[in-house]
This record gives sequence, C-alpha cells and structure tokens, in this order.
Amino acid sequence: MQLRPSQISHLPREASVMLLQNLYLLPLLFLLPLLSWSFYLSRKIRIRLRPKTIPLSVNYHFTRKCNYECGFCFHTDTNSYIAPVKDGNAALKLLAQAGMRKINFAGGEPFLYPGHLGKMVDFCKEILKLESVSIVSNGSKITESWIKAHSKNVDILAISCDSFNEETNIAIGRGKGTHIKQLYRIADWCRDYGILFKLNSVICQYNWKEDMNEHIARLQPYRWKCFQVLLVAGENDSDKTKRDVRNFLISDEEYEHFCRNHDKNACFVPEPNNLMAKSYLILDEHLRFLDRTGQCPSGSILGVGVNKALSSVFWDTNGFEERGGIYAWNEEQVRKKQEDELTTAIKTQLGASVSGSCGGPGGQSGKSADMEDIGVRPLP
Repeated sequence: MQLRPSQISHLPREASVMLLQNLYLLPLLFLLPLLSWSFYLSRKIRIRLRPKTIPLSVNYHFTRKCNYECGFCFHTDTNSYIAPVKDGNAALKLLAQAGMRKINFAGGEPFLYPGHLGKMVDFCKEILKLESVSIVSNGSKITESWIKAHSKNVDILAISCDSFNEETNIAIGRGKGTHIKQLYRIADWCRDYGILFKLNSVICQYNWKEDMNEHIARLQPYRWKCFQVLLVAGENDSDKTKRDVRNFLISDEEYEHFCRNHDKNACFVPEPNNLMAKSYLILDEHLRFLDRTGQCPSGSILGVGVNKALSSVFWDTNGFEERGGIYAWNEEQVRKKQEDELTTAIKTQLGASVSGSCGGPGGQSGKSADMEDIGVRPLP
C-alpha cells in the first residue's frame, strides 16, 4: 500500500518524520546492490588483467630422503613421503601448461629412487616435450646403466662436490672417501652419452680457502655453480633442527675471496646469498610451492592449481633473472651459444689482424682462428 502526502499529514508527527526519512532512503536500497556488483566486476577485471607469473624453471624436490649427512643441508629428511608417479606427472603436466620450460629434479637424493626418477624424466621429455630436464645428485647412487637407459631424456646432470680433498668431504658429511672417484666416473659417462655435465659446490667454512682450479680444468664442466652456504629458518638454523649450518657460515668477504681465485674459469657461476634467498621456485614432495623459508607453503597444485599456488608464495623473478636463471640449458642451445661466441671472436680477431697488417706491430694476417685459439671451450 502506498501513502499519499495528504494521508501522511494525519499521522503522528514522529511517525511522519520516520516515514519521510525512509522514503528518502529508498533510492539507496536500489543503489547498494548496483555498487556492490560494480565493485565485484572491477575486482574480477583487475585479477584477469594482472600479469600471471610464469613458472619458467621449477625445482621439484620430490624426496627429502638422503644417504649423505651434509651439515649445511637446507632441505632435510624430516619425512619420507614421495608423491606417486601418477600424481607427480599430473603436477608436471599442469606446470608445463602454465609455461614451465625447464624442470630440475632434486632432493634429498633423487637416485635413491631410480625407477621413480626415470619415469618422471621420460615423461617430461617424451610427453611434455620440455626444453630442459636436469637432475641434481650427490652422485653416489648413479649407475652407467641408468644413464644409458635415460640419457636421451636428460639434458643436464649436476653433481654436488664441495671439495677435492676427501677428508674435507667427510668432515662436511659428503660421503666416506670415494666421492671424487665417483665424480670423475660420472663426468666420463656424461661425455659418453651426450649429457651436459654440471658441478655444484657449496662454499663454506671448510673449503673457502681451497684451490679447485686444477680439478675444474680436468673435469671441464659446462657450468660450475658455486653457492655461498645459506641459512634457512626452520631447516638448518639451530641445534633443534635436523642440520645446524651455523658452524659452516662464512662472511661475504670470505666468499668473495674464493670467487676471485676461481673466476678465470669460463664455467664459473657464483651465487651469493642475496641472489639465492628467494629466486628459486621450489616444489616440495607434497607438490606445494615453498617460499624458501618453508614455513608457509602453498596448497598442492593438484588441488588449487598452479596460478593460485604461485600467488600464495613469493618468488623473486628479478633475482631469478639477475642470477642468470635463464641460460643455455640443453645441448642444442649450448652449441648455438658457442657458435655465436666463435663468430664474434673470429670477427674481432680478424679485425685486429687487419689492423696489425696495415703497419701496426704484431700483425697476424693470414693466421686462422679456431675455438681454442680464441678461448672458446668446445662442448665435449
């Protein structure tokens, strides 16, 4: 029933005032739902227009179990869970659909489960067609038969070696005295089966003074990454955690001392703490992204999806690029890079030769240049 103004005049004064006030509020009752809907739509549009993070390179630590006891380890065996191959492959497929180009299998020690690892490696290359498949291992459980069976699907095999003194390795917790011999064996297998051989070293209180140049020259890794030992809260930061890194820590000056002594190696890639901290995208054994502290993981990407999982953790994409996270990560890309370097170097040398032959001292007109002449190391 609608009241006319003449009817309102017969109501008590207080009731008339209240009714008039409510009549003025009627337009707001229609506007509020419209405003709410408008806000909802604008939020949806902002979310859709917001650039999505693309997980170009992912480190899948599918197990925490390890047969070594490195004192500085930041991903310790606090549980023995491993996702079934079916779930792991489903997660890898989601990552590939979200833009992943490179997968790195790590642990723990991946080769404690060679069959499990082999199935995922083959899936990534043969089904997902990823640009690069790499593995990080301590090397102790790698066999030539495994490499022979899966070599066509592995682009990079990275072996962790922190010292070329076995006593130092034992003190660190890396093996029982046979680590270096196995390292050289694996380097030979990689050359024999066409896998890029990479070396990872953690620079700490036990090895920052060591001269490793001779062994690096003999091993000829295509990439040698040297990490400054890292403290990760909740993983290796106290006597209450599985590992306690505090006695391994070094100063920035000590780390820089090691770098100066080894930066002449073309394969040398330094990685200090400020670049490491949050620049790695880590997927844990439960298929969750970690924020490097490991304290606030995302939901499983099988449950919440890749984009939502990524949005709930911080991945320093600028740090990822600054540390050279995108590089020549398969044999074809490495050869192309070397060809480009060779072409540039030859042009530079020919230019110098022409300049020298026109009256300058030391002219070398007529001298041919190859990769070794100009310091470009050929791919094994």
